[in-house]
Amino acid sequence: MDKQNQGEKKVSLGGAVVVSALMAVLGIFVGLNWNTFFSGFAPYLGLESSIKSEVDWSALDEVYNRLAISYNGEISEAEIIEGAKRGLVEALDDVYTVYMDAEEAADFDNDLHGNVGSGVGVEMGLRDGYVRVLRTLPDNPAKKAGILAGDIIYKVDGEEVYDLSVEEIAKKVRGETGSEVTITVVRDGEEKSFTMKRETINNVSAYVDYDGYIAIITVTRFDEDTGALVQSFAKEFADKGIKKVILDLRGNGGGYVSAAQDLLSLWLEGKDILIQKSKHFDDKTTTTASGKAILKDMKTVVLVNKSTASASEIVAGALQDYEKATVVGETTYGKGVVQELFRLSGGTLLKVTTAEWYTPLERSINKTGIKPDIEIERSYEDINAMRDPQMDKAKEL
Repeated sequence: MDKQNQGEKKVSLGGAVVVSALMAVLGIFVGLNWNTFFSGFAPYLGLESSIKSEVDWSALDEVYNRLAISYNGEISEAEIIEGAKRGLVEALDDVYTVYMDAEEAADFDNDLHGNVGSGVGVEMGLRDGYVRVLRTLPDNPAKKAGILAGDIIYKVDGEEVYDLSVEEIAKKVRGETGSEVTITVVRDGEEKSFTMKRETINNVSAYVDYDGYIAIITVTRFDEDTGALVQSFAKEFADKGIKKVILDLRGNGGGYVSAAQDLLSLWLEGKDILIQKSKHFDDKTTTTASGKAILKDMKTVVLVNKSTASASEIVAGALQDYEKATVVGETTYGKGVVQELFRLSGGTLLKVTTAEWYTPLERSINKTGIKPDIEIERSYEDINAMRDPQMDKAKEL
């Protein structure tokens, strides 16, 4: 996920601003003193500590005692601990290592599994400093209303949201089925507003279309069902006389590595697809299954763009390394780090960068991405005009 921008929060009491600042200071202090602080604080995080050294709590006690004596208001121990957790993680300055409270964790799980609830059917991402529409989903309110790829999300129900994160804007767009929401976008320097009724969004992770003897598999994310979905498509190809597969990973921000492994097993028979290297753990190699590579001899083209990330890059990189596919499009995002999810107490979640990953030929793509074999750009203007030069090229090959 792209780096989030924290929007300004309006509060009615000056004291709330003061305590927020103090909580942030306390949290950052905790983060910067991780090694000494962690062992004592681990029980509050729901983690076991392997650090045996004694902890000097005096500086932390000094901050808390001054708050307790001087702050003109109520101090919540629960809020202090939540602030310390968040500050501890944010002090690492790693955009992919994130602490989520119970509500944020639930939203994360829903997004990962496609349980987006009721909304208008837009996929958003941070591009050029603004949250923009990446694409509108077919047969959903946003597409019917006229919202286009490339639009900057400016307001939701009259409230300016342009400086909020993708997740924060998404929360405001979602709501009860049948309720109305007005989204104001900026397009070519002009504001345009669209009022729509929210609908339940059908958001499968993969689907297939056919163009003659070409099967076009679009994978929008890698969740628990992705591998099984694509395998079910592939089993039909022989009966349909399919001669070429186009695997469209454009805009796919990733998901479960295990789902990418399942998908690659259709092309690669018992092959290494991913090498993980870590400072704290032994190197780990991920290998595809045997007996499932029904597409190993199928001519394949993979479509990628700047938003193709993480598990999607694992797939594109492995197929490219083994020369099982021609990669077409734009250099990918370059998210070559692995996160592990830790379920903590109270429904909270910690997503931690634990390793870097490399392609089978040990290419590191972190911050550099996968470079396509054939580079072709698809602009927002192309998308809105229903032009797709990348897909056109894939069909020609």
